[in-house]
Amino acid sequence: MRMMTKTVVCLHGWGGSKESFGELRQALKGTSIHLLTPDLPGFGEEPEPGRPWNVDDYADWTEHYIRKHVQGPFMLLGHSHGGRISIKLTTRGTLPIARLILCASAGIKHPRHIKRTVGLTLAKSGKALLSIPGVRTLQPFAKKILYKLVRVHDYEKASPVMRETLIRVSREDLRPLLREIRIPTDIFWGTADRMTPYGDAKIMKREIAGSQLHEFEGTRHAVHRERALEIAHLITKVASLSG
Repeated sequence: MRMMTKTVVCLHGWGGSKESFGELRQALKGTSIHLLTPDLPGFGEEPEPGRPWNVDDYADWTEHYIRKHVQGPFMLLGHSHGGRISIKLTTRGTLPIARLILCASAGIKHPRHIKRTVGLTLAKSGKALLSIPGVRTLQPFAKKILYKLVRVHDYEKASPVMRETLIRVSREDLRPLLREIRIPTDIFWGTADRMTPYGDAKIMKREIAGSQLHEFEGTRHAVHRERALEIAHLITKVASLSG
């Protein structure tokens, strides 16, 4: 028996919102695909959580959202941080996810993340350091330099709750979960991605049995936007085969 798979739930990346999928929505205009693009807590129009969250907290919230808005099998698409949540949801096995689409997904932890963790720690303590008499007048400029050096722009913009949330979700390595994924999976990645390096795509392709890697030369982190037409083509193809 063939399943109707016309709904796609799209989870945006850190700092993004439902608007991140405007290009994909336009690419699917006129089709029978039903696209759901919720703002994740702390982004867009969705209030931030009352306490720092980890990946499981985001997965819990998303699962509740899906159960409320989706009936039957659906496709799950996650970009960056949204991919991290999607991996967690898929391996839980509690939702009828028919296909997983990972776009420049976060979730692979590397030794380089030590530098980022140190940077976040410095950013947390930087306020005290920069409050020293004589240094205080340099505070705005010095903070920007500090954050730029450790590449934590997202951290600089976030509230205290979201700063701690960023640390917690970035700390978790989801690589052990990849082998547990048992559904058709497509991986979209740009070879010029500097946020989630292309090497992560190869790891996911190797660890997720039967997965397909769609690589795009010169494309950076916003593969879900820059390659919306290619992603839309895959979605409509899958939907036509299952409908």
